[in-house]
Amino acid sequence: MGYAKRLRNAGVANEQAEAHAEAAREFIMTELVTKPDLQAVRSDLLLVKSELQAAIDTQTLRLTVRLGGIVAVGVGVLAAAIALLALVLRQH
Repeated sequence: MGYAKRLRNAGVANEQAEAHAEAAREFIMTELVTKPDLQAVRSDLLLVKSELQAAIDTQTLRLTVRLGGIVAVGVGVLAAAIALLALVLRQH
């Protein structure tokens, strides 16, 4: 049942019922979110989520490589220090 018809059935004059229905269409209905609106927002959010996950994965890989490099340099420095210490101890 239409909005204007329901108003008319409730005793509202036809002209007023039509005016109410038009006002509802013009001012209220334009502010409502529709199912396609929500689906579009969901699609956008899924796209953003995918892009963020890709960025996180890239940063995780970069940090892993950097940490691996730092550990490798640290082990190299430690090995050099141990070798130098062994050389110094042999000379005494």
